[in-house]
Amino acid sequence: MEKIYIIGIGLIGGSMALDIKNIYSESSIYGIDINDENLNDALELNIIDEKGNLNDLSKADLVILSIPVDATVGIIEEVLNNISDTTLVIEVGSTKQLFCEVIEKNAKRRNVLATHPIAGTEHSGPKAAITGLFRNKTNIICEVEKTAFKLQEKALKLFNDLGMRIRYMNPVAHDKHIAYVSHLSHISSFMLGKTVIEKEKNERDIFDMAGSGFESTVRLAKSSPDMWTPIFRQNKENVIEILDDYIANLNQFKSLMEKDDFDTIYNEMENTNRIKQILKGIE
Repeated sequence: MEKIYIIGIGLIGGSMALDIKNIYSESSIYGIDINDENLNDALELNIIDEKGNLNDLSKADLVILSIPVDATVGIIEEVLNNISDTTLVIEVGSTKQLFCEVIEKNAKRRNVLATHPIAGTEHSGPKAAITGLFRNKTNIICEVEKTAFKLQEKALKLFNDLGMRIRYMNPVAHDKHIAYVSHLSHISSFMLGKTVIEKEKNERDIFDMAGSGFESTVRLAKSSPDMWTPIFRQNKENVIEILDDYIANLNQFKSLMEKDDFDTIYNEMENTNRIKQILKGIE
């Protein structure tokens, strides 16, 4: 991998750049971002070697597309028009169905690998980039059979070198399951933060009284709306479906409280404790 172009120098793109620089020391990494301040920060932090632009993509051996999912859909045709026949394009967005539909009939569909690294923090921008972010994390790959075999091999070697585990899913199943385990978590966190801000007007009280439980639960509310609004829009049907179930559970809990039925509340919480056993496998 000699010339690598990363479109979107944020947490994911920047962290991938740092690891690639460590693993493939002879590679040159070019950054493309609509925010020139991000590029300047990335240069200063030695995340990228040079600034690049879309017209340069014909020189790329690898392109990593790590921008908000709506921007990805808007730019992918231009990216594919500019690359060479041997360029690998890795897309790393959090929704897959619409993206895969958009590229389905493109003449260079076989140059693209649709992936979703299950890694990240609540922070954004190049200053959030960290080394080792992807080690022991799962990377979901969709429609792998539609990517040229040699490019599959190239991508899988990269993911292996980054220390990632691979799982294959179809785009529809991916978007449904990720709504359950990721998108709902972010909505919960945003709405918890909103509720507390609205109810507790004194910011100092929030700061002084918020324990580690509140801090960990509301952590995701610090995530970027620029990234998450398009995700919710693209995965709207799945998100609404799981929200219906979540709201029903909240209403049931409220009803049990109103009835002073704390025995049932205890049993509900005890049954839910088995999530500890499920999550042990990913620690």
